[in-house]
Amino acid sequence: MTASLFLPKPSSPLHCSKLQSLPRNTLTHIKKLFRMCYCFSYQRYYLQKHDGFSFPPKIFFSTPLLKASIFTQKHNGLCKETQLPSHCLSKRELNLSTLALILSGLFPSVSLAQELALERYTDSKEGFTLLRPSSYVKVDKAGATALFEEVSKGSNNIGVVVSPVRLSSLGEFGSPEFVADKLIQAEKRKESTKDVELVGVTERSGHGGLQVYEFEYKVDSSRGGLKRIFSAAFVAFKKLYLLNVAHSDNLENPLDKTTRTTLEEVLHSFDTSDLT
Repeated sequence: MTASLFLPKPSSPLHCSKLQSLPRNTLTHIKKLFRMCYCFSYQRYYLQKHDGFSFPPKIFFSTPLLKASIFTQKHNGLCKETQLPSHCLSKRELNLSTLALILSGLFPSVSLAQELALERYTDSKEGFTLLRPSSYVKVDKAGATALFEEVSKGSNNIGVVVSPVRLSSLGEFGSPEFVADKLIQAEKRKESTKDVELVGVTERSGHGGLQVYEFEYKVDSSRGGLKRIFSAAFVAFKKLYLLNVAHSDNLENPLDKTTRTTLEEVLHSFDTSDLT
């Protein structure tokens, strides 16, 4: 009976539903590393089973790939060659596979950062500017001055509403906490809202010392589930400017640190621009 009968064949990593969602090149590198791990286990088993000795934990790499590998091992003063199965990787292939996994498989936030690369958007007519993800598309919607949506998921979006007011500054309306309370109450009045929770309130200075209020809260809605909302407001040119940044943040797929940082950059970039 051969050694291969004692060692179970490796299952395909593609059977995992999470791995199926990874890019094709990432799956290729996963399969290569999977074969390497299997080869190492086979080598150790083969020597211990047939030669009666063990060797230090060192991986023997085959060259080229998918050809039977031969390595030399000293035993009782004699050199012997052992034929091994063709499941091994070369050092170069292992290094490339590991690097690819680090960049695109084990750390998907790198890909997210690329997808959410920011670019400047300025509406000279209405007099505001902000950063927005370059991968988001601009769409038309009644009541919105500007609306940008993620292509694959429209519930992840950035919206701006500009309305005329009689105020000269946001401070004339109330404190940041007062405005936050009004904002939360407005969310609760929506039929689709199941629950809403205020996370944080802050104030910053914009262009020319402009008073800007920023808010963060969580919403559980029947139209999109759990979402994280970043909002900003200011008054300029006798207009009220409201920014709303919405992104899914559910238990199965929580908002990751990289995406959150990017969305906060969008929030902090909301400001006035010169009217023309």
